[in-house]
This record gives sequence, C-alpha cells and structure tokens, in this order.
Amino acid sequence: MCGIAGFIDDAPHRRDTIERMIEKLYHRGPDAGDVWLDEHSGLTFGFRRLAIRDVSANGMQPMQSQDGRYVIVFNGEIYNAADLKEKMEKADGFSDNYRGTSDTEILLNAFCHYGVLPTLKLAKGMFGIALFDRQEKQLYLMRDRYGEKPLFYGRIGGRFVFASELGAIKQFPGFAGKIRRDVLPLYMKYYGYIPAPATIYEGIYKLRPGEVLRLQVADPSGEKTEWYYNIAEAVKQAEEHPFTGSFEEAVDELEELLTASVQNQMVSDVPLGAYLSGGTDSSAVVAMMSKLAKGRVKTFSIGFDDKKYDEAPEAKAIAKHLGTDHYEQYVSERELQEVIPQIPSIYGEPFADSSQIPTYLVSKLAKTQVTVSLSGDAGDELFCGYVTYPKMQKLWNRIRPVPYPLRNAAGKLACALPLGSKGYRGGLCLQAQNILELKEAVDHTDPLADRLAFGGAPLTQERILTDEMADLLLLDMRDYHPNDILVKVDRAGMAVSLENRIPMLDPAVVEFAFSLPTEYKYDGHTAKKVLKEVLYRHVPKELMERPKKGFAVPLTKWLTEGHTAQWAEELMRDCTAAKDGYLDGASVTRLWQNFRKNGASSRIVWNVLMLEQWYRENK
Repeated sequence: MCGIAGFIDDAPHRRDTIERMIEKLYHRGPDAGDVWLDEHSGLTFGFRRLAIRDVSANGMQPMQSQDGRYVIVFNGEIYNAADLKEKMEKADGFSDNYRGTSDTEILLNAFCHYGVLPTLKLAKGMFGIALFDRQEKQLYLMRDRYGEKPLFYGRIGGRFVFASELGAIKQFPGFAGKIRRDVLPLYMKYYGYIPAPATIYEGIYKLRPGEVLRLQVADPSGEKTEWYYNIAEAVKQAEEHPFTGSFEEAVDELEELLTASVQNQMVSDVPLGAYLSGGTDSSAVVAMMSKLAKGRVKTFSIGFDDKKYDEAPEAKAIAKHLGTDHYEQYVSERELQEVIPQIPSIYGEPFADSSQIPTYLVSKLAKTQVTVSLSGDAGDELFCGYVTYPKMQKLWNRIRPVPYPLRNAAGKLACALPLGSKGYRGGLCLQAQNILELKEAVDHTDPLADRLAFGGAPLTQERILTDEMADLLLLDMRDYHPNDILVKVDRAGMAVSLENRIPMLDPAVVEFAFSLPTEYKYDGHTAKKVLKEVLYRHVPKELMERPKKGFAVPLTKWLTEGHTAQWAEELMRDCTAAKDGYLDGASVTRLWQNFRKNGASSRIVWNVLMLEQWYRENK
C-alpha cells in the first residue's frame, strides 16, 4: 500500500516538482520514497512506500523489470501473486531470477510474459498502477475491478499528470483549482459525493474501476481508455449462468470462496488484524480469519455513549466467542466532533458520508496495533443487506401497474406543489420509469435541496438484469460502493497509514453472489440469508439476532447541540460558497431555518457543511 504520482514534462525542475507531490502522499507511505525520471520523454514517477510485502529494499519502487522494458509505480496488493508466479514458472515455462518476494516484482514479470491487459484479467487485487512501456513508449494507468484504490489524472497547462490523491496533483506548477460547477448538483442534491469520472476540479478526473488509460508519451494529448473489467457485463454473465444448487450447497460454496479470499488477503509481512463492528459482514470475515490464523486474530471496534448507535458490546461478545485479541475504545461526542476539521484534507474534495468520522477513528485505533486491517465491506451490496432494497421492491410493485403516461402526468402535477411537501416527493416517485429511477427519487432527491445548486439531474439509470432486486444491488456496486464506501475506507485508513483490505470484493465472491437466486439472499423476511448461514456455522445465532444499526453518528443531535451546532451555525449563516455563487444563498438560509425548526433534511445540511468547509480551505 503506497502513494504514487507522476507527470510528463521536460521542465528543468521536475525532480523538485515530483518530490513536492509525493510529500503530500507521505501518510500513504511513511516508510520510504523515491523518484524515477526518463530523460528522453520527460516522464517522471514518484513513490511513497508503506511496506507490507517484502519490507526490504528489494520491494522498493519505482521498479524496473529485469529486461528493462517496464517501469512501474504501484499502489495496492495483488492477492494471487504467488499463484501467478507458479503459473508462469510451471504451466507456461517462464522463469526469472527474482530479487525479492514482493508482489510488485511478480506483477512486472507477468506484464513481461502475458502483456498488459491479459495480466490485469489474471490479477486479483486492489490497485492503482502507472506502468511505462519503454519499448512502445506508452504510459498505462490502471485501476482495480471494483475501485478500492484511487487514481486521479488530468492536464495542467497541457501537461499530463496523475496521482493517488488530489492533494498531490495540486502541487503541480500551474494548477488553477477551478471548480467544476456541473458536478455540484450531483453532490448537493443526490449523492453527497462526486461520482467518477468527474472530480471537483475542471480538467482533473478519476480513473473508473476496471478501466485502463493509455497514451503515447511523445503525444500525451490523445489518451484512450478501455475496460479490462466491466462489473455490469460480469454480473450479466453471472445472471445468465445461475447457481442451480440447493440453498445448503450455496452456503457451502460461499464459505469456501470466502475462506479462500480471506486466506489470500491475510498474506502480510507486517502485523494484521480486522475491524469487528458486531454486524454480520465483519463477523463473517473475522470468523474466517480465526479459522485460518495460527494465533489469535487482533480485532478492533469503537463504542459510543449513545446506545442507539453503540455496537461495541455485541462486538465484544463475538470477539470473546471467536477468541480474538480484541481492542475497543469508547469515544465521546467531543472526540468524534474533533475529527471534523480534518475531513477536507483527508478526502481532498467535498465528501459527505457522516460515517467517515467513526471510520477514521476505528482506523486510528487499529493502527496502534497493526498495519493491515480486513473489513466486511460489500456484504450489504452483494447479499441484499440494506432495508431500502425490499422497500423499493414493494413501492415499485404498487406504482408499476399504473400506465406510465398517467403516472408521469400526475407526477408533474404533484411536483408543482410547494417544495418540501409530501406531494412533491410523491410526484418524483411517480415519474420513475423503472425501479432504479425510483430508488434515485426516494434515496437521493430531497425537495429542500432542489434549489441549492443550479440545474443538474441524477445519473441515468438503465435496467441491465432481469431480476429487479439484483439490479438494485448492481446499481450500488457500480455507483455508490466505489464512489462512497470505498472512498471512505481508503482515505480513512491511509490518513493514519493503515492498509484496509476487503475480502468480499474478490471477483469469485462478487460474481457468485450475483449468480444466486434472490431468495437465497432475501427470502421476504431475512436479509443476507446465505451469508448469515455461513456465519452461524461459527457464531451462535443468538449473538447475531438484533436490529441492524450501521456505522452511523447522531447527526441531527450534533447539529442542534453544543460545539458542533455552533460550528454549523457559523458555516451556514456565513456560507462563502453561496456568496461566491456556487450555491443559492437564499436556499441555504431556508434549509438551515427549516432544520433548526424541525430537524428536517440533516443529510442535505451535512452536504452543505462539508462543501463549505472544503471550500474555505481550498478556495
């Protein structure tokens, strides 16, 4: 796990530039750093290292292949590196003298042996990669299948630049930081994040999950992107080849796949542990780890004084049953609130998932004992864990029988009602043409936010699968998960130099989950049914039977009481983003007055606060 940066520029002071860039990535790699410059092309690579695999100098980057063809800077892990090495040595008759034991060196050999795209299709892992092919004079940027690791790129003054974080890109000479106005409605009204490939800045982009960018270094103005993996296509194939076994056989298969994934992700040359919230997903991962580990697994959880949000007692009970070496820390509201000023620098652009705060704190706790931590993320999206999924299905079943022309006309009439009324919201739902558009209307569209940012519409959502519930899951895996959940987990961990790994994002697990009949995941009563049955083989059912809490914070309470309320009052009453024309000032005032009166729209208020705080630090 590391931080990478680079650019194409023949300016005389490019070493100084790349060193400034990677200094901004120090938290991603505090163990070492180095740079590589190509005198002929102006291509420059920079690297900060968090040593995980082969902690010796043999694992250091930038790294060149032994034949000299490829140069790489690589952020992430290749979990099947040992299998790739064995395949090359035995099945394909390819061998090389390895300098060390790093997955980086194995990956380089695979690029030499198979080529770039075939290697990406074989590799299982999380990564953001920059690779220079000296023979073809091509630069490749590559991102993992599901978007666990970030990679930003763009042009500044016509010069191509890339990095693991926006903060590094901002160090490049001539960076103007011009805000991209058309993404503000997406952030403000619908998502609370800026969906890929856009960023908050004009001319700077996110490489999308499963995407490869390539360009000729002699002509860096004409980059091309292509997919080596497209989750929609992979899931469609999984649906077309469904699992036909019994439910018990599905449980057996899922346990086998999860065990294999966890085993691969437990490979580390530094201390390793896991988050344990007490929920199904993290408990399942820790159960697999405990089954595989030679000693006691280290687990981590945080607790809250507010019992409505506190799962620490449940996590402690599960840790005791599994025999883990468990660490917990109770944090006060004051400690939670003290994280808020750090958020703009951690995330680099406006980001408003309020669970970012406890995620950072549990990462900070884990870092006191380990350098790598496994989490249970993706369980909800793969196994139908969110309560919104069955709610959307029930609502859509009520709306669908009405012919769309009638619904659309009625919806337009309802939307003419005053903002904030139930009729207005209902009108948005009536205009949905499929269950995905309905989910957008219900989950993301708050009438009180409609006038905050100027213009804009949610992303177009088209049905891909025949099963509607599976399409809802795919929507989240394709959009919400990489743009929100994985951003939150990556940035929170890397802010404290901690590597986070997510076993449920093994391609075999993901594609198996989408091959299952919906009733194996949700039978009308039980969510994540097949995953829970795996867990019940290791943890007593009575320890798990309780309402889902999630990793949330008491946002409405914070914004109405004490120190955080004072902070929010100052930002909302003197909103510089509105004064400078990025938001509608009257709507910001009305939103805040409404919230102070009845606690309405706390999510949208938080969106405004996170934008305003980011804007004040970056304008």
